[in-house]
Amino acid sequence: MWGTGASSTQCEGAAPASDWWDWEREGRAPLSGNGNGFADRFADDFAALAELGLTHHRLSLEWARLEPEEGRHDDTAVSHYRDILLSARDAGVTPWVCLHHFTLPRWFARVGGFLVERNRTTHWRRHVEFVAETFGDLVGGWKPVNETNYYATAAYGGRGWPPGHRDVDERALAAENIHLVTAEAAVALGTTGAPVASILGLSCEVALDDRPETSATVAALQGVNWNAGIRLFRDGVLHVPGLQPIERPDLAGCFDLLGFSYYATIGVAEGKMVPYPVDAARSPLGYGIDPAGLDLVLSRLHEQLPGTPLLIAEFGVGTDDDAVRSSYLREGLRTVHDALARGIDIRGLFHWTAVDNYEWQHGFDVRFGLIDLNRQVRPSAEVLATEARA
Repeated sequence: MWGTGASSTQCEGAAPASDWWDWEREGRAPLSGNGNGFADRFADDFAALAELGLTHHRLSLEWARLEPEEGRHDDTAVSHYRDILLSARDAGVTPWVCLHHFTLPRWFARVGGFLVERNRTTHWRRHVEFVAETFGDLVGGWKPVNETNYYATAAYGGRGWPPGHRDVDERALAAENIHLVTAEAAVALGTTGAPVASILGLSCEVALDDRPETSATVAALQGVNWNAGIRLFRDGVLHVPGLQPIERPDLAGCFDLLGFSYYATIGVAEGKMVPYPVDAARSPLGYGIDPAGLDLVLSRLHEQLPGTPLLIAEFGVGTDDDAVRSSYLREGLRTVHDALARGIDIRGLFHWTAVDNYEWQHGFDVRFGLIDLNRQVRPSAEVLATEARA
């Protein structure tokens, strides 16, 4: 499966009923406007992707647009999203739907969001059922929650997402609930007959010295970023560091594909995270540009989950130099070919992103697209197009 990924807030702009809309107007992030204009240009965008042979696309259906007030669904938004899904199918692009990509309806955030277990088992569950019933006939695949293992850090670890708290206990509780949110949604959405994939944000750690504090940091990173989600999927046990394990055998194997995003390898020196490789060029987002690190992730997943189909749900680099992007993609594709030759079961690669979009706190300054905002196709797109056509 050759595809691309995007999110509603980033390509349509913040929903007026969302927590991110408020976040922007509080001066916590640049204004997103109408994103990259996808809401009006989706038909042409899908046609361009189909022409490139990138015939799968993940998008998010924004909860705050579909249910701007608790219990009230917006018929206009429902019709709009059905039009988008139909247009994708008409263009020969299989749509994969994400239900939560970092942002929440304002009303849901005000009652505690995913810190509150009851919100998960009532409001969220009803939303999942509504989306499945309303859009399931048009959906080719599901990716319920974006970067499940990163959301709690983003929102409760001081990374710049609302509510902007920095609280260890809230972060652990949010992490526990968001893992359950994702896995429970996967089980429910699996009844529609379309495949379901995770999107875990995965990076491997490389210790750059043998100090005890470095070993401790590596272990802590693995506990948060890897072990919680992997163990829930593999063993039906959710253990978020700092909390008691939860036995959920009903959630073991909840995904058809173990999907992940990859952007960087984490170096650890003197107990602290540092860019890796140390001499690598830096992304505008601060990490070392390291396409080879994809192999570390694929190899670890293959070791921990032998026989599990894998999906590279996001792979790309933010840069103004399209030659860098082309080189990054070529090296990533070599890594995928090598992994396939070793027997690792990789079912697809989704590039982040299709068209340059809004990159959260960085506004429109970081460009990840194969296509620019003016809808000019970059030369790097041909790297993937050549593979897809072959």
